[in-house]
Amino acid sequence: MRATSASEEGREDVEEPTPEATPSDPTPGGTTAEVAVPVEDEQVCYHEGGDLRAEEVESGMAVLPEVAQSTEDVTIEDIQVGDPAVNSAEEIDRLRRLIWRRRHLLIGKGNALPPAARGIICDIDVGGAKPVAQRVRKVAPQFREKLSDLIKGLLGARIINMSTSPWASPIVVIIKKNGVDIRLCIDYRLVNSLTRLMIYPMPLINDLLKDLDKVLWYCSLDMASGFRVVTMTDRARAISAFITPFGLFE
Repeated sequence: MRATSASEEGREDVEEPTPEATPSDPTPGGTTAEVAVPVEDEQVCYHEGGDLRAEEVESGMAVLPEVAQSTEDVTIEDIQVGDPAVNSAEEIDRLRRLIWRRRHLLIGKGNALPPAARGIICDIDVGGAKPVAQRVRKVAPQFREKLSDLIKGLLGARIINMSTSPWASPIVVIIKKNGVDIRLCIDYRLVNSLTRLMIYPMPLINDLLKDLDKVLWYCSLDMASGFRVVTMTDRARAISAFITPFGLFE
């Protein structure tokens, strides 16, 4: 176990942890679950665990999407409208220009992100807690190339950016059930322990279904996977920054 003090540099080694901060009992399979409790001298203690599997931390980690292709910007020529056999070139051009005036509603090609949800902003409130920068965790050599490809895909899709945040949460490379592929997760357990609970009214499913009473047409969509894009505040981006062997990102 190693204790880390949240100094201005964010990564200063200090004395051994005090009795107030101790890890919890090991979970099945030999993995140690971390419980980080700030003590009076602003120290934060954490434990760098070993290999984890997806089913062990499914509910305790933030999972990043797998993106293999980079995002390409949309051009007016990419808009596919009309039928050349029916519509004239002038009609097709006019329709393209009409849609292009609303291009802020369009998304890029490939693994592009949809527009951010309206009226929803993600914020993280840690009160007066000082920034905590944890050390990067080791990644097995056989997974480093796959991890690099995942990060390049996320950068190319503009899902993440390089960061200079004083906060740093470690990534955890989760081995999928096939024992070969990996999933990139972020260990936010320490950040969660410092985050203040925000009270926000959540809509009830029955109320949402009742709103469909006056709707004539509706449909349901089934997706293999999907991620909702939500705008984050500046402090939420900083607090949620994560560290990898290839750098700090947010």
